[in-house]
Amino acid sequence: MTERPEDPVVDAWRGLLVAHSRLVPAVEADLRAAGQVPLSWYDVLLELNAAPDGRLRMSELGQRAVLSRTRVSRVVDELAAAGLAERQPDQADGRSSFAVLTPGGKEALRRAWPVYRQAIHRQLTARLSPQQCRELAALLGQVIATPDVDPSVNDVSGPGRRVRGAR
Repeated sequence: MTERPEDPVVDAWRGLLVAHSRLVPAVEADLRAAGQVPLSWYDVLLELNAAPDGRLRMSELGQRAVLSRTRVSRVVDELAAAGLAERQPDQADGRSSFAVLTPGGKEALRRAWPVYRQAIHRQLTARLSPQQCRELAALLGQVIATPDVDPSVNDVSGPGRRVRGAR
């Protein structure tokens, strides 16, 4: 077996992907075990909760959420069926619609938060010190804050995934 030359950029990228693939399912499992909303629902509810009046155009929600645009649409339909969000037509533009947080959605988010927070803390503090968490947050913050060099990176990164740009 030939050894590959050290490439810190590739190593960082691989580490990010592997960490994501391990941590997200663990947090999802904790939410499920506690009878809370799935992580994909939590993400959409969180974005709606942060929006003015608890509503976003579907296209804007697709840009903010950590899900593909197609998946966001499905999640909003699932949330609507559960009474946690609504789709409202955009009166100014008949081609688009809004996703709107309902009181039930706000309550579901409130109930899930302690479980979500505890899962994150348990997963990260088992691996990193508080100082390392601060350093990681600062480094990832730099990545997130840097505008995309190529705007097309937000559109495609493989089946069901996309690379996120700055919010």
